[in-house]
Amino acid sequence: MPRPKTRTDEQILDAALELVHAGGVERLTLAAVGERCGLSAATLVQRFGTKATLTHRALWHAWDRLDASTAELAAAVPKTPEGAVELLIGLSRQYGDDVATYRGGLLVLHEDLGDPSLRARGSAWERALTDALDECFASTRGAPSGIGHVLASHWQGALTWWAFDASSSLPDYLTRSLDALIAMLVCASRADDGTGAPA
Repeated sequence: MPRPKTRTDEQILDAALELVHAGGVERLTLAAVGERCGLSAATLVQRFGTKATLTHRALWHAWDRLDASTAELAAAVPKTPEGAVELLIGLSRQYGDDVATYRGGLLVLHEDLGDPSLRARGSAWERALTDALDECFASTRGAPSGIGHVLASHWQGALTWWAFDASSSLPDYLTRSLDALIAMLVCASRADDGTGAPA
């Protein structure tokens, strides 16, 4: 009788991603994934074919998870500036306060940038995220056009600045940084259109 599947594809792809996070794609081998999952390399070959296919599917799976998380958070947060910050903080919770975890995410990003189909996933995510952030400012008087893109770009940079020092918790750091940027952008926009400072 054929051996039943003891792990779902999603569990195997999660295990493969853990290896990439731990040391880059070089750490991802069929044997290493099999050891994490309790499956033989031969079983993985039957289900995924080559290491290259497994790697690509794992990286694609990471984008699926991020898209789902983004959509879930965007639907849950209030459509306010505070909700925009909450959305970005929520997307950052995957790192905890662990610089090593953030670094592992950069190893995944390194692989994404080498694959046109994965870069396209990144571009699509950028549009979805910035649209969701823009919605949080739809009722904010003086919010400049394109504020969602500015916030998302600042957030990406702020993650890196935090990682260099990490002397405060990541949520606290991001909240202070994003709140300060929002105040500057909205106040400057109000001053430009003559409506004055926030009420």
